[in-house]
Amino acid sequence: MAFLAFLPTFALPDLSDVTDQALMLGIVFMVAAPALLALALTLFNRFAWPRGHLSSSSSSSSSSSSSSIETGQSTTICIPARNEARCIEATVRAAMATNADEVLVVDDASTDQTPAILARLAAEFERLRIITGDGVLPPGWVGKVWACERLARAATGARLVFVDADVRVAPDLLQRLHQLVSDFDADVVTAVPRQETGSFFEGLVLPLLHLTYVSWLPMPLVWRLRDPRFLAANGQILTVDAATLNSLGGFAAIKGELVDDMALCRLVKKSGQRVVFADGHLLGTCRMYWGAAEVVAGFSKNLHQGVGSTFGVVAVMALYGWAFLLPLLLVATGPLLLPSSLTTGLFVGGLVGVVAAFGQRLVLAGRHRHPWWSVVLFPLGVLGLLAIAINSIRWSRAGRIHWKGRTYSGSTSTTTSSPAGTDFEVMHDAA
Repeated sequence: MAFLAFLPTFALPDLSDVTDQALMLGIVFMVAAPALLALALTLFNRFAWPRGHLSSSSSSSSSSSSSSIETGQSTTICIPARNEARCIEATVRAAMATNADEVLVVDDASTDQTPAILARLAAEFERLRIITGDGVLPPGWVGKVWACERLARAATGARLVFVDADVRVAPDLLQRLHQLVSDFDADVVTAVPRQETGSFFEGLVLPLLHLTYVSWLPMPLVWRLRDPRFLAANGQILTVDAATLNSLGGFAAIKGELVDDMALCRLVKKSGQRVVFADGHLLGTCRMYWGAAEVVAGFSKNLHQGVGSTFGVVAVMALYGWAFLLPLLLVATGPLLLPSSLTTGLFVGGLVGVVAAFGQRLVLAGRHRHPWWSVVLFPLGVLGLLAIAINSIRWSRAGRIHWKGRTYSGSTSTTTSSPAGTDFEVMHDAA
């Protein structure tokens, strides 16, 4: 405890009594435990979360156009798109730069320039096929899930690689996915690509995506345990064998799920098959949302649906407040309190928690190239996430979740469509 002598603003109590010392240490642990746990798991996952390496044969053949995923399987890259004019060309060109046998895009009744862009690209690339939708969903289907079902039905490849319309995949995507499938004997590989941010609010909130993945779950449990409760997934990049998908009933088995990536991977694990969740930093790049309004809408759609209940969302946000906000509050207010075993424990616990939380954010920023200023301001990001969680609860309890010009009634499959411009639309069917 000698280091506390260097904190002149805080008067220390007499801790000569063993009971006082035990009380203080217990309070320190109680305050700092969540932040320390998050830091420890982040450091563990820093090395345990696979990125997909390239074998020597993969490296030498990555520029070849003859092989698909180097297993003898033909491969189709599948891209669902709805009003994606600002990013679809870059996405398609990146997909065409891989050695996929076929790139297939469903245009889900886009009302912007997406159809014109796709038509121009189809004339340029022989391997590109476009499927045009009429925007009418079959009863019980969610828009993106129906688009993925149409892609799966039309694809000629034995292996399907689903890529969101705002993801620019790496040229060696298929080789890295093959290594992940091979190394882990995986039935499904899902990955979160490198996340780009452009606006201030994006830089505050989007880094919490990685923080959420690595803070609370030892990543190897996803593929080592069959229990579907041990699961993390991201549908921005997802590969599955076509026969495996068909054996599960296709996307029809999850037709009403708004958080489709988690629903599909949960189904895979329930069937006794293996899901691998990868760090896709080397697999592709994505700007998930453009501006604060899209961040709020996208996370509001996913939070309540992904956690599954209002109680669960409240519990998760309480954990985030405990781990990342409470320590900072205790450090700020500690010098104002009268010295005692209790206040000393709260202050020291807060100090340990602050160091752990900022240390974790430094590790994540270095690993995933987050803006460095987001490390300093990350408590503001947590506050923003708490506000979004409240909005997500509000949407779900009202039974009206707005997404891509459609309105869904919570976890049910009831949908209504909105004319272009009459409902808030964002550009991403995200994780």
